[in-house]
Amino acid sequence: MKRLVVAAPASGSGKTTVATGLMAALRRAGDRVAPFKVGPDYIDPGYHSVATGRPGRNLDAVMVGEHRVPGLFAHGARGCDIAVVEGVMGLFDGRVDTEGVGSTAHVAKLLSAPVLFVVDARGQSRSLAALLHGFRGYDPTVRLGGVVLNQVGSARHEQVLRQACAEVGLEVLGVLPRDDAFALPSRHLGLVTAAEHGAAAVEAVEAIADAVARHVDLDGVRALAAQAPALAVPPWDPAAEVEPVVGSPVVAVAGGAAFTFGYAEHVELLRAAGADVVVVDPLRDEALPAGTTGLVLPGGFPEQHAAELSANEPLRAAVTSLARSGAPVHAECGGLLYLATSLDGAPMCGVVDADGAMTARLTLGYRDAVAPHDSVLVRAGARITGHEFHRTALSVPHGAKPAWRWRGHDQRPVAEGFVLGGVHASYLHTHPVSEPGVVARFARACAAAAPCREATRPW
Repeated sequence: MKRLVVAAPASGSGKTTVATGLMAALRRAGDRVAPFKVGPDYIDPGYHSVATGRPGRNLDAVMVGEHRVPGLFAHGARGCDIAVVEGVMGLFDGRVDTEGVGSTAHVAKLLSAPVLFVVDARGQSRSLAALLHGFRGYDPTVRLGGVVLNQVGSARHEQVLRQACAEVGLEVLGVLPRDDAFALPSRHLGLVTAAEHGAAAVEAVEAIADAVARHVDLDGVRALAAQAPALAVPPWDPAAEVEPVVGSPVVAVAGGAAFTFGYAEHVELLRAAGADVVVVDPLRDEALPAGTTGLVLPGGFPEQHAAELSANEPLRAAVTSLARSGAPVHAECGGLLYLATSLDGAPMCGVVDADGAMTARLTLGYRDAVAPHDSVLVRAGARITGHEFHRTALSVPHGAKPAWRWRGHDQRPVAEGFVLGGVHASYLHTHPVSEPGVVARFARACAAAAPCREATRPW
């Protein structure tokens, strides 16, 4: 499998532009392209899907464990000609207080993949040689195989930068001029999701692909990717991770523009566990699928669609009825907000007795969590590594039964989320591949639940 990793010295250098443009340009040229993103990011993979026509997948060594990364890669790359892996942050930036665990460099080494290094060239010329020399020498086991120069101001600027690259023996595989038209739309948590941006997202990806096709040596990129050695690992197989339940419980999974923060492997595991997975869009659909016995509410940007979500009263009532019947409901981050009493003043489902609101503070980082109570997902005492990423906050009612506990960076104990009957709702994003038993337990609970009609009992 031809493969390469697109990395950079720091965030904001143009990784997403180059990686997404490469994926789209290679696809146009006839390649079957497998798209990947290092880390827990949900937004970039949406643009990768637009560019390739395949599910964008994450390679997060922190959440799933480094031993699972090669198999997940092989699973996602099956049937493709070339894989493009977009990095995260700077090349060596991983989980804080570790030696680069989960970094782009870490994943590149796990995949034995060469690195295409994207450098924002604004404000530098020959100093680029020192930068490249430092990054290449910092960890010689990470192979920098080529450079894409981004934000180049003129032909003279390009000439000087090429000379700097030649000094350290790195080939220039692309030169992108300064052009704001290449920028993807931004928002408070990063990029606007491709699902929300709709046709404009497709147009943006097409424009980036045009630029990459003009200014990047695609044959050179293929040649670099072909230098990766054979990856002798079996593909990850969801069917090998879970036992199918008796029957085919109908599990509704929220999707659409408001709920895009999910992993493709989650649905694959649910189906392997015997569930009939049906996507429901809370912005448009007024009812849950017939026979629904379980509900998954992934993260997303419900705060951007609060009025529309609130206006869909029939579906809110159906979700509330399902939850109050005791049926299994798994909600993360945006899904938690949807279950709240209100979000920025707009009525939500009222399953969780708390109010959500936007704040000025970004909560971000990995969490090593422990389950204090049994739930439809885990038994008390279960441990998992998840990730928080939100600018909202919830009021916490007195006596709430938390979904998770962990210690903050200051070592103070944190209790987070809610366990209510069959509901497990939390800000914590988790990756199902890290603990497939969580999905299997949820599927069993869905199989045991009766299809919802009306609420049968209070909490």
